[in-house]
Amino acid sequence: MEQEYVAGSRLERVLRSGGFAVTAELNPPDSANPQEVYDAAVVLSEVCDAINATDASGANCHMSSVAICALLTRAGYEPVYQVSCRDRNRIAIQGDLLGAAAMGVKNVLCLTGDDVTAGDQPEAKRVFDLDSIQLLRMVTIMREKGMFLSGRKITTAPRFYLGAAINPFVPPYDWQAQRMDKKIEAGANFIQTQYCFDVPRFSRFMQQVRDLGIDQKVCILVGVGPLRSDKAAEFMRTRVPGVVIPDEIIDRLRKTPKERQREEGKRICVEIIQQVREIDGVAGVHVMAYRQEELVAEIIEQAGLLPRPKQSYTLETDKLRRPRKFRRLRSD
Repeated sequence: MEQEYVAGSRLERVLRSGGFAVTAELNPPDSANPQEVYDAAVVLSEVCDAINATDASGANCHMSSVAICALLTRAGYEPVYQVSCRDRNRIAIQGDLLGAAAMGVKNVLCLTGDDVTAGDQPEAKRVFDLDSIQLLRMVTIMREKGMFLSGRKITTAPRFYLGAAINPFVPPYDWQAQRMDKKIEAGANFIQTQYCFDVPRFSRFMQQVRDLGIDQKVCILVGVGPLRSDKAAEFMRTRVPGVVIPDEIIDRLRKTPKERQREEGKRICVEIIQQVREIDGVAGVHVMAYRQEELVAEIIEQAGLLPRPKQSYTLETDKLRRPRKFRRLRSD
């Protein structure tokens, strides 16, 4: 008898079958040209089980997450729709979620969102009608009870595989596992962490997770990514909210000749993937390669994570690679 799935997404099937999943972020363009989305997605699609469409991360404006998901689903790719509470109230978010489900989106990552002061338009008004835990509960109500928060019925409920984010690398450390458990109770099926550059700290976090039995409730994907240079690493740890990079990582890059720092940053990422893969309770990795999508395939291959399970669909396109028709493949 076939296993019953929450949403039946490819990501859910990989994780629930016990496979080691790979997801990656698509860096949204500052453009209205859909081709830029397709160009980025085609690089990621062969090596990832799902592609995250970010929602104005860092409080900087880009093409919207729901629009990117619309393009990805049209092209036969599997998106993870990131939803931030910073910019929209519950009315707008519920409407966007129904629209996303109608377009074929099956994975949703619920985030509180970075404050506007982190971005390049700090004068923007905050919304924060909900936080990430309240958002998870709201989507769970829509999914399982088939109603809006108002109590009004939804004629066809959305079926989402729900995700949440956690940052084990910032204090209070003892609180992070408990906060993750609250997100699971609110409806999270999978977790994607902030960038991991401190493997010993993450290992201690996972020991807490196992002690509490949380690893049996949820699938945890560790955030990883390549560093372009020592200056880029220094910028990330001082300017990007929540990113922690130990001194030894930056020192290692600084001691590497400048022309080889990008390759060294990729090597560090591969090493981290190989290390976290050996930690009990880790179900996959989430690769964040800002403006370096071309490195993702190399990283996944060198980390020994290929081949990936085949996509359910393949895409036939015109010379601009815009969707034209889909051809179903035999199931794995």
